[in-house]
Amino acid sequence: MALFSKLFAKIRGGQTSQSDWAEIHDSLIAADLGAKNAAEIIEIAKKTKSDDISEAIFNSLKSWLSQNSRALATNSVRTTTVMIVGVNGTGKTTSTAKLVSHLKSENRTVLLAAADTFRAAAVEQLQTWAQRLNVEVVTGPVNGDPASVAFEAATKAKEENTNYLIIDTAGRLHTKSGLMDELGKVRRVVEKVLPIDEVLLVVDATTGQNGIVQAKVFMESVVVTGLILTKMDGSAKGGIALAIERETGIPVKFIGTGEGASDLEVFVAEPYLNGLLA
Repeated sequence: MALFSKLFAKIRGGQTSQSDWAEIHDSLIAADLGAKNAAEIIEIAKKTKSDDISEAIFNSLKSWLSQNSRALATNSVRTTTVMIVGVNGTGKTTSTAKLVSHLKSENRTVLLAAADTFRAAAVEQLQTWAQRLNVEVVTGPVNGDPASVAFEAATKAKEENTNYLIIDTAGRLHTKSGLMDELGKVRRVVEKVLPIDEVLLVVDATTGQNGIVQAKVFMESVVVTGLILTKMDGSAKGGIALAIERETGIPVKFIGTGEGASDLEVFVAEPYLNGLLA
């Protein structure tokens, strides 16, 4: 990723002209860091000795990252319930399946709830994944009540003392208040049976600053506890994880790096920062 390679190359090359700074600034914005963050990095670079610049930027970037836990919630005495939210097209249903695969690799039992009832394709996709991963999935009728599906799944998970209940929710346009009301209803209904331990928002890393807008809209309706960044397989520009954490305070917990069931990685901040500075 080496987000700051151009900056370091220019500075180490000797005198840095005004046009050089402008070029560096543009490259940071193009890497989805955001205009304000890019300007701040430029100011740090201008004020710091060239020998100390890498450390100065590293420390600054580290301070931008969320201080909240990146560990997925878990409960040893009852079912841990996770809601997956996000706009359609971000990789939400695939991320749900990847999370199931991750949990199964840790020998956890999982029950799935296909609460995206307005998209038959999403339910079918989740059923296919469930079959492949050998887990049960609770479904309902097409265009049925998502909260009803979630409630049935929560009741079943509690009765069977399943380790995790993962609820895949609808993701129609995040600007529609109806969707947000629906997510709130799903949460309220599930919490009659089990507490919601995590709400993971899936964001397509290639959408850049629009991902921050999406996160803020979802945060107004549900308490988002963590992020899953998808499409971080080389097509993403690198800076969005920094920008979205600084803007929202929500920690990235997982990154999706491909289309396979195992293509989900736990996000670890320090190697990510080192990769940007390499």
